[in-house]
Amino acid sequence: MSKVCEYFFAPHSPFAYLGHARFVAMAKQHQVQVALKPFDLSKVFGLSGGLPLAKRAPQRQAYRLKELARWSAYLELPMHLQPTYFPVQSDAAARLIIATQLAHGTTAALDLTGAIMRGIWAEQKNIADNDTLLAIVNSLGHDGMSLLKSSETASVQAEFDRFTEEASAANVFGAPWYIVDGEGYWGQDRLDFVERALAAK
Repeated sequence: MSKVCEYFFAPHSPFAYLGHARFVAMAKQHQVQVALKPFDLSKVFGLSGGLPLAKRAPQRQAYRLKELARWSAYLELPMHLQPTYFPVQSDAAARLIIATQLAHGTTAALDLTGAIMRGIWAEQKNIADNDTLLAIVNSLGHDGMSLLKSSETASVQAEFDRFTEEASAANVFGAPWYIVDGEGYWGQDRLDFVERALAAK
């Protein structure tokens, strides 16, 4: 039986964007099953004492931008540090990812996740806009209208709520968050440790 890595993330997280492609590649390399769990980061912030970006101290906000610039350059990933559509509400995008996973499987959902994240951070797209989401999912060869309708159902909302509750129960307080063999790793800058855990027999 292959290992499982729980992958908690919010589609609008810049650090999730920076780590997404690397995480997907290492999961594939080590033949690890990904349990994809987009969740409501704002609710988890409230429970864990975190602050939304706009309420953080100026020095913390300034350092965040420096870190994003460093990682973008290091990973050679295109990134607008202050994209036009950010902060952005990403619940609809999260539900679309869930609907895609239910309809087409985890690989398709991971591909869509990457496209949505690039949309915000590299392509200046508004992922809170349904027409934008429709164009993104159609570009991947799916029936975007059908998936958008599915994403608005009570069953998909229930999955989104469940993932948020699971994140809270697992003491998740940021995104991205990876859990391997019951141990949590916060942030794309912990992916070296995640890979060690995935590679361990």
